[in-house]
Amino acid sequence: MKADPKVQRRLLDLQAIDTTLAQLAHRRRTLPERAELEALARELSALEDERVRAQVAVDDLDRDIARIEKDVDQVRARKSKDEARLASGSGPARELEAIQHELVSLNRRQSDLEDAELELMEQRETAQGVLDGVESRIAAARERRAATEQRRDETLAEIAKEEDFKRSARQPLAGDLPSDLVGLYDKIREDTGLGAALLTGGRCGGCRLELSGADLARIRKTDPEDVVRCEDCRRIMVRTNESGL
Repeated sequence: MKADPKVQRRLLDLQAIDTTLAQLAHRRRTLPERAELEALARELSALEDERVRAQVAVDDLDRDIARIEKDVDQVRARKSKDEARLASGSGPARELEAIQHELVSLNRRQSDLEDAELELMEQRETAQGVLDGVESRIAAARERRAATEQRRDETLAEIAKEEDFKRSARQPLAGDLPSDLVGLYDKIREDTGLGAALLTGGRCGGCRLELSGADLARIRKTDPEDVVRCEDCRRIMVRTNESGL
């Protein structure tokens, strides 16, 4: 394949644009915010599980407290009824004595229930503190996630803007070059990531290997319009005054 040496040198401009586009694509794939968001997602998932367990503990204590309060209300109602009957003084003495014994038992029962309720309320206060702590950590993690998402979106917008700029510059440049030369360049670039490189100081700019004396002698003999390629990496080598030929 042949191409004017000036045209071949313009491949380096095209390669510079494509290199920048590849770097931008790599930057998009490897944004640190992506890893941060994945870590935050795992953290939030674990915190949500912890929150559910803490909420279940609070709910269980609430049910136990409500049950005890119901029992206390029943005891109080029974005491009121017995106290009213005792205050009336009506009925056989044996029955009134039985009521007095029952009131003693009810007072003891009420005291036991209230002690148990107080203990449960203390446990609930502790459980609520645990739940509040988890919810606070969840809120903080969500704030970090929102801030990270904002940084990610801002960076992606910058990358997209730069990509649009580079693509708008690439299109007319590639359009001005011979289609067969661009086709070869694109095929090599797709295979290796780099389609054209400068031959400088007797070294291929693609694979960074120094050419042998025989290869350099062969290239010296080729027509300046011949498109030469590296024997090692097969990339197009663009010759200039700095090529060491």
